[in-house]
Amino acid sequence: MQDTKAASWGELLSGRNGLRSIALAGGVALHAVNVYIATTILPSVVEDIGGLEYYAWNTTLFVVASILGSALSPKATYKFGPRRAFLVAIFLFALGTAACAAAPTMGWMLVGRTGQGFGGGLLLGLSYSAICLVFEERLWPLATGLTSSMWGVATLAGPAIGGIFAETGHWRWAFWAVLPACAGLFWLITTQIAVKPSQPRVAVKVPMIQIALLVVSVLVMSVASLSYSVFWNGLGIALGLLIGLGVARADKAASVRLMPTGGYALKGGMGSLYICVCLLSIGITVEVFVPYFLQTIHGYAPLIAGYMTALMSLGWTLGSLASSSRGHVAAHWLLRAGPWVSAVALAILAVLVPLSGLNINGDAVWWLSLPLLGVGVGIGICWPHLLTRIFKASPAGEQNLASSAIITVQLYAMALGATLGGMVANAAGFTEPGGLQGARAAALALFVVFAFFPAVAALFMNSITRSGKVTTQQSAPV
Repeated sequence: MQDTKAASWGELLSGRNGLRSIALAGGVALHAVNVYIATTILPSVVEDIGGLEYYAWNTTLFVVASILGSALSPKATYKFGPRRAFLVAIFLFALGTAACAAAPTMGWMLVGRTGQGFGGGLLLGLSYSAICLVFEERLWPLATGLTSSMWGVATLAGPAIGGIFAETGHWRWAFWAVLPACAGLFWLITTQIAVKPSQPRVAVKVPMIQIALLVVSVLVMSVASLSYSVFWNGLGIALGLLIGLGVARADKAASVRLMPTGGYALKGGMGSLYICVCLLSIGITVEVFVPYFLQTIHGYAPLIAGYMTALMSLGWTLGSLASSSRGHVAAHWLLRAGPWVSAVALAILAVLVPLSGLNINGDAVWWLSLPLLGVGVGIGICWPHLLTRIFKASPAGEQNLASSAIITVQLYAMALGATLGGMVANAAGFTEPGGLQGARAAALALFVVFAFFPAVAALFMNSITRSGKVTTQQSAPV
């Protein structure tokens, strides 16, 4: 007989449920906090070991490895069982973290970041998927909410850990400090997560060919971004996009699909919604470079620069919370307004960030904080309604695929954004001439170019809301 007792936070967070909650939330927290630690200390890293031209690669390789890791998490659970899959993920993440902490050169750092990304992606996927394995069904919404909230915790903890160590000149200890948390999570998983799932194992098929080709498309563009030649930059972008289009064509005919039916239909289809997810996600990836600009151009300490950068993610969270309960009419206008808010905020940053004299009176923190917050707020106020439209437009029985496709598109867009950001920054003078002059030129170019992406998303949103609906595969074939 099904238990109809109401779920409560007390039940979720007490006794063995409490330890299991800490274990699953800890998996997401470990991954999320590391994202903000790395972003905060990266200017100190390149100052110490060099490799400024590979600045964006730290994020690109981390994210593409996360895509692979999260995609393989269902397969890992099926093959190893939940406990062993978690332990493998923690080991890989810890190994990558240790490599970053001990890195003598940027090459070693990139190897470590790749290991972190793959292990973190596994942890991320396992932490969400294990909720239905370790808790009763009535506790799933609360457990999901707790696990998802770790990204908010990360915006506070990550910049603090990274900033404190970077300011004292010991950026390596920011990575070493993560290892005790890995050990604690290892113990929790060993004691609280079962070796085998309580439910029968079901074979899982993963669209690895499509995912691998997406990774290749990003890497092709990443290699091209190292060149100062516009020709090679353009060729890299063209090849990367061609590979991406090839993935779309192959996925339509694949037996195991990456996207739901109708997911590539742009005119009146779900494809326009996924395009908006992609464009908005690309727009916010400028946060990879913000700590460097704030420290180099405006002279902020790593701790302050880290928290100012986190305002972009905080704005996304606040915008989502404020808009998620709005009705249909308000949602209609928020979908239209959100991308423009983000685009305008990025355009304002294009004007303010390169102004090296802005902080003479010490009040630049307010002038810069508002548009940094605005970039995230613009995405946040339309995000819940954008995802809701995707869920409603997905064909019957493909809601789970539509949901997982959102994560894949978002991660791919983040990797793509970091790669394009590195290409634009390097072409604008980030590494040559470098220094203050290069940082100012790169900041102007980056914010101008990246304001373009949410602006294009606004045009798609206008078309979507004007049409009033998005058709599914049943009424509009791909």
